[in-house]
Amino acid sequence: MFVTWSVRRRLTAAALLSTLAGYSLIAVLVTPLAHALVAAHETEHAAKAAHRVSLAIQRTAPEQVRPIVITEDVDLIQVVDDQGIVRQASPKLLGQPPLTTDTSTGDDNRVDAVVCTSRVPDGDCLITVGYRTPVGATSWMVYAYTPVVPWYISPLYMLGVLLSVLLLSAIATYVAWMTVTRALRSVTAIKTELAEITATDLGRRVPPLPHRDELDDLAWTVNQTLDRLEHAVEQERRFAADASHDLRSPITAMRTQIEEAMLHPDEADWPRTSVALLASLDRLQAIVADLLTLAKLDAGAPGVGVDVDLAELVEEELVRRAPGKRVVRRLRAGVVVTGDRMRLSRLLANLLDNAERHAESTITVTVDERPGGAVLEVQDDGAGIAPDQREIVFRRFTRLDTSRNREDGGTGLGLSIAREIAEAHGGTLTVEDSGTGARFVLQIPRASS
Repeated sequence: MFVTWSVRRRLTAAALLSTLAGYSLIAVLVTPLAHALVAAHETEHAAKAAHRVSLAIQRTAPEQVRPIVITEDVDLIQVVDDQGIVRQASPKLLGQPPLTTDTSTGDDNRVDAVVCTSRVPDGDCLITVGYRTPVGATSWMVYAYTPVVPWYISPLYMLGVLLSVLLLSAIATYVAWMTVTRALRSVTAIKTELAEITATDLGRRVPPLPHRDELDDLAWTVNQTLDRLEHAVEQERRFAADASHDLRSPITAMRTQIEEAMLHPDEADWPRTSVALLASLDRLQAIVADLLTLAKLDAGAPGVGVDVDLAELVEEELVRRAPGKRVVRRLRAGVVVTGDRMRLSRLLANLLDNAERHAESTITVTVDERPGGAVLEVQDDGAGIAPDQREIVFRRFTRLDTSRNREDGGTGLGLSIAREIAEAHGGTLTVEDSGTGARFVLQIPRASS
């Protein structure tokens, strides 16, 4: 049942249990000290009573021994002569033999002991204080007895301790309840505001709390999450809009071609129509394949980690490619990274496809290393990319100008996929300065030796 309670109840219950345990432990530790103090107090009372009686005995004995007057609230007193005979006693001990025969051996004429007897009503053991009193040529003993203090001191003391523990625990529990309630009030406000934001307007933010504490840090973290969520939702909206447009284009083209051919089936050039349809289907298939690749990368699907020599990877890719623009190789052997070979091949292929579409005549591929990482560069000798547009080209379905249109064979997703692959391998893909054309630079950690 405890695990189904609210946070407020669990924390309050924890505070109650901990305070009960703590105050109970304090009571257990303090009780022996209080017992010792009370026992010492009772012993001193008995000592004062015995001392006063001994002074009276010195003045009147042995000729006259006056009756014992109760003093210091001690009502158990005996006067014993040197023969062990009780010469006088308090009313409760009249007619009783000596309860003890201990005599003082010290210079202070005092004896302290504990006597256990059954001859005293309502008492088993007694704190005993005796004084040796000179009487003529002999010495008598005056004994004062008081009940031994029990371990619990008294029922009133135990009741007071119990009530104190309960009262202090109740106060601590109430304070804990109010503190947790006040703290959770801020959490509830954040939750309510967050629910309204996610349901209505992702542009709103949780207001900061008046106190700079952990809950204010929570509000800040929530706002950071909302920033990322708003960006992701906006990116997905743009992506969905662009994807639907790019998918609709080849479908619309195919429908138009088929409808035109069906209007005049006898006059239609079916081989030419088939070629056009296959081109549209190829484009549609390429877009769908790229979308699936991006979906896998966005989902964080793990790749296969193997050692890949970048120079060998470039040579293999160039061998597979159809002849096109001239490719200049500047490959440094032995530059090895750890990653998914198929994805790295896809990254390189996308960069080469992009360079092939925009190069005038030459593509330069470079493999080198920098401190802490490997470098793969693909540069074309085309028109290049303006500095303020070097990040825009990595957005999905982004084309900078009319020269980068849908008729050049691209899906608008190649560079986005390439960057996603680079980041999945702990690297970066950027456009850097170059003397001519666009220069794409992949930096990726080298394989550990």
